[in-house]
Amino acid sequence: MGLNIKPLSDRVLIEPVAAETKTASGIYIPETAKEKPQRGKVVAVGKGTKDHDMTVSVGDMVLYGKYAGTELKLEGTDYLIMREDDILAIV
Repeated sequence: MGLNIKPLSDRVLIEPVAAETKTASGIYIPETAKEKPQRGKVVAVGKGTKDHDMTVSVGDMVLYGKYAGTELKLEGTDYLIMREDDILAIV
């Protein structure tokens, strides 16, 4: 991946996983009713700070808060950039 972005200090760049389009029982979910994704793949990681070593690495699938991070669009793809503290778990 040729992204020209490097998060600073304890920030992480995440590519959200696409929202579900169909329920387990086969019902299609309209665009207006889809939930905001809370899971994504780590694309880039900052170096951390002197008091905080980074625990996530590129390629990790993570869970994060519903309203965590700042949305941005790079090269036609949506991403979130957030502090590592906003990540809830590695899955």
